[in-house]
Amino acid sequence: MKRWIPLLVLCLGCGLAVAQTGYKIEFQVKGWKDTTAYLGSYYGEQTRLNDTARVSSTGQFFFDNSKKLPQGVYFIVLNKTKIFDFVVGANQHFRIETSKDDYSKATVKNDLDNSLFFDNLKNNAERSKEADPWIAILRDSTLKDEQKKEAREKFSKISDQVMAYQKQVAEKNPTTVTARLLKTTFKVEVPEAPKKANGTIDSTFQLRYYRQHFFDNFDLADDALIRLPRPVYQEKVKEYLEKLYAPVPDTILSAIDGLVAKVRKNPETFKYLVWSCMFHYQNPEIMGLDEVFVRLYDKYFATGEMDFWISASMKKSIKDYADKLRTSLVGKTGANLIMQDINLQPKSMYDIKNKYTILWIYDPDCGHCKEETPKLVEFYTKNHTKFDFQVFSVASDTSLQKMRNFIKTMKTEPWINVNGPRSYMEQHYSKLYYAESTPSIYILDRDHKIIAKKLPVKQLEDFFTRHEKFVQSRKSGVQKGTK
Repeated sequence: MKRWIPLLVLCLGCGLAVAQTGYKIEFQVKGWKDTTAYLGSYYGEQTRLNDTARVSSTGQFFFDNSKKLPQGVYFIVLNKTKIFDFVVGANQHFRIETSKDDYSKATVKNDLDNSLFFDNLKNNAERSKEADPWIAILRDSTLKDEQKKEAREKFSKISDQVMAYQKQVAEKNPTTVTARLLKTTFKVEVPEAPKKANGTIDSTFQLRYYRQHFFDNFDLADDALIRLPRPVYQEKVKEYLEKLYAPVPDTILSAIDGLVAKVRKNPETFKYLVWSCMFHYQNPEIMGLDEVFVRLYDKYFATGEMDFWISASMKKSIKDYADKLRTSLVGKTGANLIMQDINLQPKSMYDIKNKYTILWIYDPDCGHCKEETPKLVEFYTKNHTKFDFQVFSVASDTSLQKMRNFIKTMKTEPWINVNGPRSYMEQHYSKLYYAESTPSIYILDRDHKIIAKKLPVKQLEDFFTRHEKFVQSRKSGVQKGTK
């Protein structure tokens, strides 16, 4: 029986190795001594410090904990400076040896993932040296295009070699963080559009294909992809929503729901994806897309789905902001405003009978208001008959004297001028029309529907011209359809 003991011990040892818990990551950096190093990690656009270690006189240090680290790309910090990156994957017990003279030339022990990571860095460095002389030629503005032909071919060949190397690494080691990181850079190849039965080209095929395969090389449910040196996760989602879908709330929300379905199985990516979309549409560049923020709040926060990680105070802040936006979204019917004018007489915005109403909210002491109001006065003088609109001008300050002075100085007498705080409504106007900054502008149609907001005065003429054409074309379409 004695001859079986070594085998049993060996098996037990293997079992212990497989069952290792937590992490222990050892380093030796030649040239470092008697200092403190930090373990940092990426998270979207942020960086975090996860652990601290004392560097010995021989440059050795380690980080360890009984709990595993989330997978992703990490880095070492020394003297408040990020020194070099490495990856943390499934195996979290390994050693990296390098030198302060060139951190990329590292020796990795007991970890395939980091061996692949540093080998890729070395390959990139070697190919970069080969490409440098050709890049110099391509950047030389004194050379003609024909003289750069060979340089383009050589550079393209080197680029193909880099891509082939990285694809081979990813194909052979698909579960490593390095492979998943490399795949995020791989392009989706879109085939030529096929012909329909009638012989015409299917003009929508390539867009549909690209949408369907956009995330082939990027697993949205993999939270390691949140922890990369660049906020690739956010960038990919933003590109997908902005470039592949029309900027219409219903369309965008449907696309987001499709993405959420891909990530629900992982709470970390679920919360990150939803939060990223919320942040992106909090103050969107395209008018009207703030509705996406409101509806995301209603669907994922108000329902309690995000309660597993968000604090009560943060949730309240999001609710408050969503509630401020929801009353004055483009496409919604704007609330009536009834306030006193300078003669203390009530004026109702709904009494305006023009085709359009421009709601102008300003502060008499606001410098920007003093710059923009004359522009609106000029636009009004030239175009109020052409586009058939009136301005309902709301002063945010209680002082009637300041309001009178502003009206006189800015020559806004032809407008309907009222004092916001002197109101006949139960709610303050700012609860009905979000106006955190002044001046704020809303445009309502004859039915009091909000058709635009937050437009600079210089864009008003273009907006009205386009909107008039849109309304006319829609009427024409309806008339044709009824024949």
